[in-house]
Amino acid sequence: MHRFLRPFASLCLLALLIGLGLPARAFDTQATAAWVYDITTHTVLMDKNGEAPVPPASMSKLMTVNMLFEALKDGRVSMDTTFGVSAHAVSFTTQGGSTMYLQEGDRPTVKDLIQGMIVNSGNDACVVAAEGLAGTEAAFADQMTERGKAIGLEQSHFANASGWPDPQQRMSMKDLGILGDHIIETYPDLYPVFSQTEFNYKNRAPANANNRNPLLKLNIGADGLKTGHTDEAGYGMVGSVKQGDRRIIFAFTGMTSEKDRASEAERIATWAFRQFALKTVAKAGTHIADAEVFMGDAATVGLVPASDLRLLLPALAQGDISADVVYAGPIKAPVAKGTKLADLIIHITGLQDGHVDLVAEKDIGPAGFVSRLMTAANQLRSRYLGG
Repeated sequence: MHRFLRPFASLCLLALLIGLGLPARAFDTQATAAWVYDITTHTVLMDKNGEAPVPPASMSKLMTVNMLFEALKDGRVSMDTTFGVSAHAVSFTTQGGSTMYLQEGDRPTVKDLIQGMIVNSGNDACVVAAEGLAGTEAAFADQMTERGKAIGLEQSHFANASGWPDPQQRMSMKDLGILGDHIIETYPDLYPVFSQTEFNYKNRAPANANNRNPLLKLNIGADGLKTGHTDEAGYGMVGSVKQGDRRIIFAFTGMTSEKDRASEAERIATWAFRQFALKTVAKAGTHIADAEVFMGDAATVGLVPASDLRLLLPALAQGDISADVVYAGPIKAPVAKGTKLADLIIHITGLQDGHVDLVAEKDIGPAGFVSRLMTAANQLRSRYLGG
């Protein structure tokens, strides 16, 4: 059966380390949809309509970039591989959207296209990459949708490679955050291009050569990812900031101006780092609770975290934190030190529950012959009396 224990020693430790105070102040974002995630501790800090499928605008270019990164990782292309430029790709230069100013006859390299998509937000670069990898943009969009599902994007459907307005082009802010996290974690060698501030292909750009990420110039640890804007979507952004041991990622949309987008991005980053703190609440080996042992040379075994227990907590909160230990018991002896026996579940108001493995504090051997005999007799007595 499952046993539930309230680890009082752990709660006292939490109280000592966190201190007394007020809960973290909720962030009242002006975005129509937003999702903020602490990558370091896998903690959702904010979710406002985060799972609603909405027009992603150029933020969906992250999926096109991801597909090209996958092709690089698989060896299907190299940074020096060149792609042809179709009339369809060049048409985006004259349609008013973002462009890297490609022309028919150009042979941009994969390296050029990555910079053109990320720094210039080039719709033409996205189409060239799509056609170079899948033959047609439509076929590539189908592959994007399929691949998106495989990496956990549950509310994403792609009709094109660039985020050009289309009723079938939809992503949720949660999906965009998950995609950004996937890129950061899977391609650490390629991710730094997101912090590149300028790219001007063949010096053709009269404008639009600069990265539109408004946080890169603020010296707050921002290093990517992508902005987006259409009349339907408004102004949005997927961003990541690293400070100290922590990295956050956020996605939001629906702002009314480029200025408001920049302000909201900075406000979200400031809130995420100032209102939450990463704390070590228990060192490895700290006694958390005891679990009942059956037929052992001891009646209980101590439960301890195998490694330091670090949690992201509201910076000033204490009163709304509780914890439970859950294990299937009694635990049958023998028990080896370090064996996982239980889960420590931390409940923090306003955040998702934290789950930590607890292991045996020491070896527990089998009971001696007399003890086993007495245990068997007690079991028979209980059954008889119960009948």
